[in-house]
Parts: sequence; structure tokens; C-alpha cells
Amino acid sequence: MDGERGTTITEVARIADVSPATVSRVLNGDPRVGATYRAKVTAAVEQLGYRPNRLARNLRKQRTAAIGVVISDIENPHFSEAVRAIEDHAFKRGHPVLVCNTDETPQKERAYLEMMMDERVLGVILSPANPGEPAIGEVIDSGIPIVAFDREVADARADAVLADNIRGARMATERLLAAGHRSVAFVGGRREVETGAERLDGYEIAMRRAGVEPRSIDGGFRAQAAHDAVVELLRADEPPTALVVANNLMTLGALRALAEVGARVPDDVALVAIDDPPWAALVAPPLTTIGQPVRRMATDAMELLLDRVQGRAAPRRIVHPMELHARDSCGTAQA
Repeated sequence: MDGERGTTITEVARIADVSPATVSRVLNGDPRVGATYRAKVTAAVEQLGYRPNRLARNLRKQRTAAIGVVISDIENPHFSEAVRAIEDHAFKRGHPVLVCNTDETPQKERAYLEMMMDERVLGVILSPANPGEPAIGEVIDSGIPIVAFDREVADARADAVLADNIRGARMATERLLAAGHRSVAFVGGRREVETGAERLDGYEIAMRRAGVEPRSIDGGFRAQAAHDAVVELLRADEPPTALVVANNLMTLGALRALAEVGARVPDDVALVAIDDPPWAALVAPPLTTIGQPVRRMATDAMELLLDRVQGRAAPRRIVHPMELHARDSCGTAQA
């Protein structure tokens, strides 16, 4: 099989009867690997045709100064702003940035992480599509540090920069409850990842504390999926009077759904959105949002990564509070 078209480190490890971490160490020229294991990996690489040209090149060269950034959705303004802030900070410190977009796809995430090892980047800032991806450990095993951004990863050796999603979603829900709403629905997504699960948790905590039954739908963190889910919700026999929407792409879908069914914000349906994109203050009415301090988070991620490159031992976890931006869309419940 042609390694450039699809052979993975995992396949090399299986043929060589060693761990993927051992393959990574051999590919990166780690002198601690014994001769027997090195020979087995080399034979498997030759048998599978695993990136022979890159292997030869990378075993000769030193670690680059580049920072890898692997994000889950470049179309999401939250991640676009984060990448811009990371690039600004990295440039000032003399580091070029290599950006990869996974489209929330674990297969793309794995391929890009393997590419980061091939390119011998200085470090990786990662917003994971699959927090338990084995390649994350392989990258760290190869000597390349990882800082998880926005979502944690399963490997405890990675640093993390996060937002307090539970408290943020609770604040959004409490804002609508304080306005008098009792039929508050939650438009969420991807419960298998940290942001999806924690924002749902925060919503449910606020609803149960108010003695109100939670009501959630899955918008998949995507505009079209949220649009379809909200249309169905609004056409139910008992539609909600208010919505908490768990990210900015889904907010676009929810707003389009509200317009299509003729529901006015906030007169018919009030809304609070999590994430605070620039357009939130420009639509009519301006949206009440729960924002993340994206640029501060991005700067922290770069600093943690550079600290790790310089030899700091213990991983760190930084959690930023989310911020309420009160505008007009939360309204007051109708009598």
C-alpha cells in the first residue's frame, strides 16, 4: 500500500508488532529505541511503503519552529477568531502557524495529527473532534506537546484552555427564567464532546432549580441541523416561548427558522445565544449572548505551549469564565 495514500502509524505498528508510540519514536529518530525494535519498524515501513521520502527527510532535519493548529470547524466564527489570535501571538514570538480544519471529523483529525508528527512541528494547539483519539497520545509520545483548546482531550499529559460552559449555559437559562419564561427549550449539539455535554448540563441545572422540566433538541452544532430542529419544535402543539442556543452557527439556523414560521423575537419567542459573534449586536433585535474571551484563551494556549516546549513539566488547565452581553432578544414572557 502506498503510504502517501492511506497507510497509518497504527498499521505500521501492527505489522511490526510494536506500539504506535514506538513507531513514532523510530520515525522521529529517538535514540532511546533499541536496535531490535528499530529494525522491526524499519522493515514494516519498507513493506507498507509508509511515506519513505518524508521519513528520510524528517530523520535528517531538526524540529521546525512551526506551531500546528488543528480546529474542529473553521466556518465557526469562534474558531476563526481563535486562529487569528493564535497566529498574531505566534508571529510576534517568531513562529509560523500551520492550520488544519477537521470539520468535526475524527478521521481528518487523525490524519492531521499524523501530519504534524511528519512535519516535526514545535507543538500543537488542538480543538478535538474526538477527545479520545489515540493519535493524540502518539503526538505527545513523539515529543510534541499538545494544548487542548475549547475542549479537553483524554490524555492527561496535555495542557488545556477552556471556558466555563456549565456556568455559561446556566446564566443563559437563568436570564430567560428571570424574564418570566417557563417554557424554555435548549438547542444543543454533539453531546459526545465536552462543550455539547457541559452546556446541556448547565441548562438542565438551571431548569431543575427553577422547578421546570427541561426540553432539549439536537442541532448538531450546525446551522442547517439547528434550523430543521427548531422548525419542528415551533410547530409542536406546545411550542416554547424561549430558546437557549448553544453556539453561533446554530443561532443562525434558529433565527432563520423563527423567521420562516413568522415568530418574532422576542415578542413570540425570546432567545439567548451562547457565543458572541460580531453580528450578534447588528441583527434586529440585537442578541443577548453568553460570550467566551476568545483572544485571552488563545493567548493562554500559546503561552502554555511555549512553556511546555521550554521544559515545564506539569500540565496546566486554565478555565475562563463566560461573559453575559445583555441586549434585546431575551425579552419578557407574554402574559
